[in-house]
Amino acid sequence: MEIKEKFLNKKRIYSGKIINLDVEQVQLPNQRVAHREVVHHHGAVGILAIVQQRLLLVEQWREPLRQRTLEIPAGKIDPGETDPHAVAIRELNEETGLQADKLIKWGGFFSTPGFSDEYLTLFYAPQVQAVSQKRPLDEDEFLNIKYLTWEQVQQQIKAGTICDAKTLLAVQIWQNHLLQGSRS
Repeated sequence: MEIKEKFLNKKRIYSGKIINLDVEQVQLPNQRVAHREVVHHHGAVGILAIVQQRLLLVEQWREPLRQRTLEIPAGKIDPGETDPHAVAIRELNEETGLQADKLIKWGGFFSTPGFSDEYLTLFYAPQVQAVSQKRPLDEDEFLNIKYLTWEQVQQQIKAGTICDAKTLLAVQIWQNHLLQGSRS
């Protein structure tokens, strides 16, 4: 059976700084019509950095969850920006005051394809050092820098403080690629 839905039309419900929300009308494979609420997002980047065998994280408040979280440094791609690598350099500087001599693209993923087209590109920074000139945080951004050992990361996952997809994926990459390599 063909499972593709046919796009019929859309209505913009909301236009914002970070997202736009459309209600799309589609024709289903059984010829019925359905509505899909779709969040459009410009995309984002995340940076996995290990410093002296500790994962670099930022602690921040996430209002949708109504809790603090620990996440890898990350940020959104602004409208008109086309180079995720440049965005990763900017965000690493802005959020942590660090820079990387080299950023390696690990890949990317759609964060929540059931309702959003947000694509996040994940980078690995093998070495970081302090920047000579730190960029300011966004005016509504407040965070703390944390460095956690593997054991501390596991504790924070169990506690629910590390709970977002990009950071959980980065932890998995750390375990599968980086920790395994250090044991060889």
